[in-house]
Amino acid sequence: MSKYLVLPASILIQTCLGGIYAWSVFAPALHGDYGLSMGATQLIFGLCLASFTLAMIFAGRWQERRGPRLVAAVGGALFAAGYVIASFSGGRLSLLLLGIGVVAGSGIGFGYVCPLATCIKWFPRHKGLVTGLAVAGFGGGAVLLSSFASALFSRGVATLAIFRYVGLAYGAAIILVALGLSVPPAARGGAQKAAGLPAGVLLRDGRFWLLFGGMFAGTFAGLLTIGNLKPIGLAGGVAAGLATTAISTLAVGNACGRILWGVISDKIGNRALPLSLAFLALAVLALVPLSRFGWPFVGTAFAVGFGFGACFVLYAAAVAHVFGPAEVGRSYPLVFLSYGLSGTLGPAFGGRLFDVTGGYTAALVVAAALAGAGALAFLLFGRRAFRT
Repeated sequence: MSKYLVLPASILIQTCLGGIYAWSVFAPALHGDYGLSMGATQLIFGLCLASFTLAMIFAGRWQERRGPRLVAAVGGALFAAGYVIASFSGGRLSLLLLGIGVVAGSGIGFGYVCPLATCIKWFPRHKGLVTGLAVAGFGGGAVLLSSFASALFSRGVATLAIFRYVGLAYGAAIILVALGLSVPPAARGGAQKAAGLPAGVLLRDGRFWLLFGGMFAGTFAGLLTIGNLKPIGLAGGVAAGLATTAISTLAVGNACGRILWGVISDKIGNRALPLSLAFLALAVLALVPLSRFGWPFVGTAFAVGFGFGACFVLYAAAVAHVFGPAEVGRSYPLVFLSYGLSGTLGPAFGGRLFDVTGGYTAALVVAAALAGAGALAFLLFGRRAFRT
């Protein structure tokens, strides 16, 4: 029963944590009600993602020693505390950075790695599919939170009050569902305490840096778009309701992409990496002309989410393929640091270019070009590096 309880528990935890991808639904309110610049709102989002990835390094190794339940529960408590701190910020940037940027972001890192590493241990023959299913909840979490937040906004509930409700409800749910996580018998005891691949060896491996750079390229393009999606639509003239719908649509695409790219990975292996980056580059670039039209903008947001979702399946599966399943908890967080770097740079870069130029065209073109460069790097060096 443990084997089949782990997967739904993992999906539920990831759904709660993935609410951070609904950030752009809060950005206009923070800008209009509390006077934060759009660049500042994206700085909060970026710091949250950076904290997320840094916390994963410690959490990934801790959960190998202590098991996933405790570590995931700590993640839930930190997530709750961060949003509650933000709810009492009065709109001050320093407290929003502390609450959501540092504390809640660290909670996401503690909670995220546990389901990922646990599912691969239970289903080693289908690592692409189960990784996709496990993280599909994270991609789809923005649908739930954006709908919840929009409903409260329509009733006149203040942004900071919504933060408090999110922290208390989501934190409690994560802690409760964490009880459903466990590791298979073969991964307990001595196997669980294995030293693993030394970080110095990993950092001297060219395959690591190829994965790191590819994930940076894909997540930079995706996060720049996600963090600014509603403002991109509003700047292009899309109605506010459709711009909000695009957030949910992107989240659905993200969730679908995580599952389907997992299936593709199981079929064609690491050759899916350049394919996913090329798809994402084209989708992001298509936003430039289509951000002026309602439903085409919404449909393109789905495509961006679909391409972005590949980043959270293919690289974890590649680590398991290249370095072994046991290294997902220990070594994948180091690859995932690229996500924290792109999260710090990407959304803020898009917001800053808007502040300077009054539009998002330049930012989207740069994001698409970077994803395209990542695809080219895998085409040039990937076959020799991965032998697939």
